[in-house]
Amino acid sequence: MVFSSLTFLLIFLPLLYLLYFVRSAPRWRNGVLLIMSLLFYGWGEPLWILAMLVSTAANFFCARALTRSESEGARKLILAVGVVFSLSFLFYFKYAAFFANSLAKLFRLDWTVAEKRLPIGISFYTFQILTYTVDVYRKKAPALESPLRLLLYISCFPQLIAGPIVQYADVADQLAERTILPDEFTAGLQRFIKGLAKKVLLANVCGAAMEELTLAGSDAALSLLGAWLAVFLYGLQIYFDFSAYSDMAIGLGRTLGFQYKENFRFPYASASVTEFWRRWHISMGSFFREYLYIPLGGNRRGPARTLLNMLVVWALTGLWHGAAWNFVLWGLYFGVLLILERFVFKRVLEAMPRLLSWVICYVLVMISWAIFYYTDLPSVAQAVGALFGVGVSGLTDAAAISVLRTYGIWALGAFVLSLPVVPAVSAALPKKLSSALGIVLTLLLFAASLLFLIGQSYNPFIYFRF
Repeated sequence: MVFSSLTFLLIFLPLLYLLYFVRSAPRWRNGVLLIMSLLFYGWGEPLWILAMLVSTAANFFCARALTRSESEGARKLILAVGVVFSLSFLFYFKYAAFFANSLAKLFRLDWTVAEKRLPIGISFYTFQILTYTVDVYRKKAPALESPLRLLLYISCFPQLIAGPIVQYADVADQLAERTILPDEFTAGLQRFIKGLAKKVLLANVCGAAMEELTLAGSDAALSLLGAWLAVFLYGLQIYFDFSAYSDMAIGLGRTLGFQYKENFRFPYASASVTEFWRRWHISMGSFFREYLYIPLGGNRRGPARTLLNMLVVWALTGLWHGAAWNFVLWGLYFGVLLILERFVFKRVLEAMPRLLSWVICYVLVMISWAIFYYTDLPSVAQAVGALFGVGVSGLTDAAAISVLRTYGIWALGAFVLSLPVVPAVSAALPKKLSSALGIVLTLLLFAASLLFLIGQSYNPFIYFRF
């Protein structure tokens, strides 16, 4: 089930609120939320609930064992068991076939391993399970006495499928008891509708435009305009698609009493790649920094070790997005850019006019989407080369011109909305006027989103496959 479906909007969500608010007792609300979350996740693929249940149960017992053990050696062993157990599920479903086939190709072996069907959201909920066990090991939060409460943390449907990645220590108290004020509920619904509109009115339209360009699958050579238009549209699509899900998750969580941290802060307004990654997919960056980069030694063991740690983290960040070498390359691309900004061009960037540094950053990020889009390296090379005029069919092509005519104004509007223009305008207006306009705009966006959904087929979020 997806947030941007009529089944969810008109049946699942009203039923959830009806059952959730009929009583205010925490146990009742937790029970309703757990059952509805499992229904949400199991909709269409009930078998995959078993993988989540087994991984959750293993880490529940590991965390309980951590609280009873006083030996540091034993605690490290217990932690390792929990971490390896959870990662083994992720590796089996997502990476086993990829590594096996890569080795077979490297050694020219005549066999292949069929890819497993990937359980939706396994990358996200695996990371959340890991934060629980690690946080208990670090004594940042106590181990739960109820396995059902741990399962609620893992399966809570707003952020289950595509984030944000919620660290256990951030919501441990909210799992036990939470207060939902009317203003918070209203603000949460507004945030949800904002995300719905992003997905339906912006991300899906940018995706439709992408399908008409050669980057989206044609064997015809790209033109220079078509190459840049493709990465521009794909950059907008993936931003609005993923930030839409985060908005919807944060908004739904807020209506249910959970306060999730922000996951996107207008990343395309960044004037450096470092700033971009402080604004893009913030929860993932926080996870890799706290649970991988710092344990590896961070920047505490000299420049050489810092460089190695950064490359390892960014290679794994790329691999987390998918079992293909283009994702590893994509991660290393950003890792190298971050290293250059930090150790080579730091003073240059500080002295550069912000507008110029913003343009450079935007171009570098757009290039990254050409790497991200394709899963085969020859196509990556062809697409990146086309951005620099290598192997292009000319300056323009018929598909690019057609897309500009059909979607040009819409894409320009999406680009403006990807920057912090609306918050700036809202802040400049009187508070009461801004609030009233916000309510009217929310209602209009909801109505427009429903109208668009009626004519659309199944449209999952891009990050579902990660």
